[in-house]
Amino acid sequence: MKTSAMIAAVAALLGSAAAPAAKPVDPLAPTARWSAYTAGQGQLPPMGWNSWNVFASDIDEAKIMGSAQRIVSSGLAQKGYRYVNLDDGWALKRRQPDGRLVVRTDRFPSARSGADDSNFKPFTDRLHAMGLKAGIYSDLGRNTCAEAFGTVDADLPQGNVLEREVGLYGHIDQDIALYFGEWGFDYIKVDGCGIRDYAPTSPRVTSGKFRAVGPFIDSGQVSRSDIPTVKAMFQQINNALVRDNPDGDYLLSLCVWGAADVRNWGKDYGAVSRTSDDISPAWGRMLVNYDSAVTRALYAHPGSWNDPDMLHIGQGDFDASHLKEARTHFALWAMINAPLLIGTDLRKTPQSLLDIFGNSDIIALNQDSAGNQATIAYDTSDVQILVKTLASGEKAVAIFNRGSGGYDVDLMAAHLKYRDDAPVTLIDLWSKQQKTFTGQVKLHVDPRETLIFRTRGTRTLADGLYLSEQPGRVNPAVDGVIYPQADPTIFRTAAGWTGTKGAGDRPIYAGWGGARADTAPYGQVLQIAGKAFQSGIGILANSRLEVRNDRAQRLTTMVGVDDSASDKGHAVTFAVYGDGKLIAKSAPLKWGMAPQPLSANVAGVKLIELVARSPGADNAQLPVSWGDAALMTR
Repeated sequence: MKTSAMIAAVAALLGSAAAPAAKPVDPLAPTARWSAYTAGQGQLPPMGWNSWNVFASDIDEAKIMGSAQRIVSSGLAQKGYRYVNLDDGWALKRRQPDGRLVVRTDRFPSARSGADDSNFKPFTDRLHAMGLKAGIYSDLGRNTCAEAFGTVDADLPQGNVLEREVGLYGHIDQDIALYFGEWGFDYIKVDGCGIRDYAPTSPRVTSGKFRAVGPFIDSGQVSRSDIPTVKAMFQQINNALVRDNPDGDYLLSLCVWGAADVRNWGKDYGAVSRTSDDISPAWGRMLVNYDSAVTRALYAHPGSWNDPDMLHIGQGDFDASHLKEARTHFALWAMINAPLLIGTDLRKTPQSLLDIFGNSDIIALNQDSAGNQATIAYDTSDVQILVKTLASGEKAVAIFNRGSGGYDVDLMAAHLKYRDDAPVTLIDLWSKQQKTFTGQVKLHVDPRETLIFRTRGTRTLADGLYLSEQPGRVNPAVDGVIYPQADPTIFRTAAGWTGTKGAGDRPIYAGWGGARADTAPYGQVLQIAGKAFQSGIGILANSRLEVRNDRAQRLTTMVGVDDSASDKGHAVTFAVYGDGKLIAKSAPLKWGMAPQPLSANVAGVKLIELVARSPGADNAQLPVSWGDAALMTR
């Protein structure tokens, strides 16, 4: 080594040794800041159309514009369907050496602008002139999902190895500036195949056709994913979106299919975050996707929504011959605040299906400004009852029969958190018929049917709302999950992407043990020292919940270690902060100790933070309960 290089190396080492160690950040320390994503145009779940489910990568301008025109002529645009999103298949190549992306101008003739150039601006201008928004697709890696799995070469990028690298990897700033600053797109879906399916040892790479990237995501095991790298990529995308959209007119959709523990952090990085693998037009596959999102109500808020994938109404089990299943699919997606992105060829869609897409009363539930994803009031493998609180103070309820036999269901006022001695009004959002009951009512639900109602009644809690009634205001900034595990409760299907090849559909969606509304983290009843709570938040120890407040005067709750905990030795201290200041605190509480009441004056407080701290504890073994946690108006 040369003397100058040696001196520099030693100086670097000495400098590193002399630098003071960075003080570790305490994730449970109050921040007085709402940390979930609010950037761009995701204050309501996006509505529109996407090309993938019906066309895959075989897309062209006539197909896209034909569906866009039907959105307008059918009246769907007036009902909120605004985004027209290109999925994989639009890119011809990445031009060398400047790296500019080139559109398939043979399929999108309006983009033709030169022998080796293209411009999507005329295309997006046309959509904008129709009152619509334009969406585009890319991938975190060098190459896309269609390049990994597509079988029709004519639909795939062309050219040499470098020219076929049309993904964002190494080009994030350049491509985002092109999509939004130059071409005028409003929405981007970012896939993850490019950082999952191009490993150095994969046949795709060893064949010499592709260069290796990562892999940074492993769908089968979250511990094999490089989560910091994936998050850093999305952060760079966000930085570029802010820079190239000074008016804030953009929407970022994360598509890593529930892998890499995205159920925990996706809400902090994008407006829409996929919770599952791709949907298909099969009943069992719809159940998989629905299950991946339905228990995640506390992870969805205005600005950041759970995405169990696009609607697949129009094909297979959800076509015009299966209207009951199609209505169920639509009703469930509306109740859980999923994006309402149509995935069928609207040029050929019959009126019976357009009527489902256009049900204004059900759309209104999805687009309700309160942003509360429905929570589960009754849960079995056969029947579920979902309830969501609306901005008006009314509630919506859906009764979902997952199974193959009919059921007589007792809907109780208590399911809705209504008093059982006061009348409850139900308005059927399909038939528009109305009925009133007191206490409970018996309703018949056919196989694969979902009854859906708007309701009015007298709330059990007269002067406030339980936190579990308003999950859109509650963000698990830290949910205590240290070692993410696959959720074993998600339905597994033979109608996946490999059929019956291999060993079957294994649990892969990491979401087991996070924050839950009205139940303990692993699904048990909320219970402290034998006292059960019908309402509350279940979460693991060493967690921090952020709660938005606008008019509540007091927070009340009963706290303690949940009876489901197997750690019976560590104590937990519960603390309430208002705008960063400590306003209430419990004594240290262990398993088996009676719940302790905790009350805090939150008048004028904008952000409340609920912290459950247990130094040295194994969080996974120590679920805690914020029983009957509520914001009271007096």
